[in-house]
Amino acid sequence: MNMTALGLSWGRALGSQFHWRMLSLTFLPFLAAAILWAGILWFGLQALVDLIQAWFAQYQGFEQTGRIFSFVGLLALKAFVVPLVAMWLLLPLMVLTSMICITAFAMPSITRFVGNRYYPVLERRHGGSLFGSLWHSLSSFAIFIIIWLLTLPLTLIPPLAMVLQPLLWGWLTYRVMIYDALAEHADADERELIITRYRPALIAIGTVSGIFGAAPGMLWLGGVMSFLTLPFTAGFAIWLYIVVFVFTGLWFVHFSLSALEQLRAEQGIRIADNQVVAEF
Repeated sequence: MNMTALGLSWGRALGSQFHWRMLSLTFLPFLAAAILWAGILWFGLQALVDLIQAWFAQYQGFEQTGRIFSFVGLLALKAFVVPLVAMWLLLPLMVLTSMICITAFAMPSITRFVGNRYYPVLERRHGGSLFGSLWHSLSSFAIFIIIWLLTLPLTLIPPLAMVLQPLLWGWLTYRVMIYDALAEHADADERELIITRYRPALIAIGTVSGIFGAAPGMLWLGGVMSFLTLPFTAGFAIWLYIVVFVFTGLWFVHFSLSALEQLRAEQGIRIADNQVVAEF
C-alpha cells in the first residue's frame, strides 16, 4: 500500500473540500435526499415501528433486550428500543440514497474539478456512464445488505463491531466511488487494472471515510430520543453524510487519477522500450 500516495491525495482532497465549488455541491444532493427521506419518515416510519413492536411482543423481544440493557447499565434505553431498531434498519438505506444522490449530482462535477485543476493533460477515455454508475451502486449495495444482515448479530460484540462495520462500509464505499472516480478519464480495462493493483489502498480510503461517517450515523440513531426533534436531527445527519461523501469522492478522484496518470506513464515507457527493441 502506497502510504505516500494516500497521504498526498488526502491532503489534496482536504484542500479541495473547502473550495466554494465543492461546498456548493452539498446543496443539491442534500435537498434531493432530504425530500426523499421526509416522505419515507412521514409515511413509513410509524408503520415500521408498529411492525417491529408487534414482532418484539410476539417473540419476547422486550424481555431479552431489557436484560441486555440492564447488563450493560443502559436500562433507560429500553423505552427507545423499537424506534432505535427501526432507525438502525433504515440507516443502510439512508446511506445508499446519500451515495446515489452524490453519484447523480456531485461526482461528475468533482471529477471535472479535480481533472481540470490537477490533471489537465490526462486524456479522457469515458469508460463509464450514469447507467453503469447506478447499476454498479445498486449491485454493490445488494451484496452489502446481504452481508450486513448476516453479520448484524456480531455487532452486539463490541470488538467485532469496531472492526467489522468499518471494513464493511469501507468495501461498499470503495466499490461505489471508484467507478465514478474513473468514469470520465479511464476506459474499462484501465479501471479494472487500477482496482486490482490498488485494492488495499482503495479499501483503506473507504474504511477511513466510513469511520468519518460514524458521527452522522450516531446522530441519525440518536434522533429516536425525541420524535419532536427527529426531522432536524435526521436532516442534519443526512447533510453530514453528504459532506463526508463529497470529501470521500474528492479523495477517491485525487488518488485514482494519480494512479491512472502513473499507469499510463508506465505503459508509455513500455511501448517506447518495445519500439527500441524492435528497431534493433
